[in-house]
Amino acid sequence: MGLKLKPILYSESIATLSIAWQFDHVAPDELVAAGCRTPSPKISSTALAKRFVDTNAAAISVQIGDHVHLAFTHHNESPLRPRSFAVKEEIFCLFEGALDNLGSLRNQYGLPKSTNEGLLIIEAYKALRDRAPYPANHVVSHLSGSFAFVLFDNSTSTLFVASDQFGKVPLFWGITADGYIAFADDAGLLKSACGKSLASFPQGCFFSTAEGELRCYENPKNKITAEPAPEEEIWGAKFKVEGPKAAAATGLGYLNFPMEIS
Repeated sequence: MGLKLKPILYSESIATLSIAWQFDHVAPDELVAAGCRTPSPKISSTALAKRFVDTNAAAISVQIGDHVHLAFTHHNESPLRPRSFAVKEEIFCLFEGALDNLGSLRNQYGLPKSTNEGLLIIEAYKALRDRAPYPANHVVSHLSGSFAFVLFDNSTSTLFVASDQFGKVPLFWGITADGYIAFADDAGLLKSACGKSLASFPQGCFFSTAEGELRCYENPKNKITAEPAPEEEIWGAKFKVEGPKAAAATGLGYLNFPMEIS
């Protein structure tokens, strides 16, 4: 699988995160097809990044090599969904939310009490990556709480994205004008960048470029399907997990959350 990436990660307003990059034959066909079926205005990933920085004076921006751009802000951060950013050994993680079992997980991985959720995710990912081959769902299957995170492993050019089982932290994805996949917790902002190539990221699922597909982490063998959304909806497609946990792992929208990203 060829992979071209230019990740752009954002966090803004009441806890937002997104990432954008370009893949060869990795982007969900349904998102691509939705944009082709109903053309609508889009902007490039570069314009999306610039808009974020220009409109958020408190934004923190980090460039990783020639391909990765991370940006976030603590402005108006929700106490219920705080953001943490962590970096270790070329692994970057932006985490939004809170883990109910953070204390026990720190003990499990032998980490100090100062370890935040972002660093915990890095340690979980790294521990399993270094034992490869490993079931990727093990990175998130033991997490309890409200969360969404985007992790980028610069040493392997791997993207790992996940959302909690109940969608307490909304997460959306879409495709920008120049073919980059973007993740965010604000549908409105992604709509301006991705047009109809937009969908809600299904709760209780993860997306890994190492595996090249979207999966349910509680039941990884369950099939995930997508269907075109009605023309009048903001979405271009809707993703759904088939099987026993389908009701708790749908990709429907969370438009009531006052989130923003650029």
